[in-house]
Amino acid sequence: MEKIAAILIAAHFLGDFFLQPKKMVRNKRLPIMLILHGAIHAGTTWMLLQLWNCWEAPLSVFALHTIIDLIKQRWGNESVTSFIADQTAHLFSLILLAGFLSHGVQGVEFSGTGYQLFTGLAGFVATVRGSGFLITLFTRELINKNNLKLDGLQNGEALIGQLERGLIFLFFLANQPSIIGFLLVAKAILRVEESKKQKQAEFILVGTLLSFSAAIAISSLTMWAMQL
Repeated sequence: MEKIAAILIAAHFLGDFFLQPKKMVRNKRLPIMLILHGAIHAGTTWMLLQLWNCWEAPLSVFALHTIIDLIKQRWGNESVTSFIADQTAHLFSLILLAGFLSHGVQGVEFSGTGYQLFTGLAGFVATVRGSGFLITLFTRELINKNNLKLDGLQNGEALIGQLERGLIFLFFLANQPSIIGFLLVAKAILRVEESKKQKQAEFILVGTLLSFSAAIAISSLTMWAMQL
């Protein structure tokens, strides 16, 4: 069951954070976009599972993902709470589906190829881009509540966050997580000027700790999943 669940979750991360363009995100309230997004998830699941005669898996993913996204579009909003609730619902539904496929009427196990490649790639996408959506929502709320005015490159903070989380994932992949400490020190040195202003210093500290924590957590889970 564990490998089936890992593959289903890998397909979800790839479908949500890699195969979903901005145009689709902006127009997901349109029925055609919602259906297309669900179809992408179903197709990705079918390709990664490699259980070519198991139509229940992609069909269930399509139905579950579309319903959850529809509920979010109708009653949710762009917030940290909404994002967490949405992703939790998706992951919980996939774990239940994995249990059904492994111990239910199907009784199947993953027997395809590329398991470590798929889980590793999905983990990297979730670390770099997936957690970035959560961090962006969280920091946006901080900026609005505290009336912060930040100078710098357009999307500069987001790009820096993606790069640092990507490096953290690669350090875990190379079995060298201790190097993360040097990365944190280097970032602190480069942020000396901003640290002289209390609001900016606290904003940077919160954002950095959230980014590093998310990267370490997802990277650790990915390394564990790759060894199943």
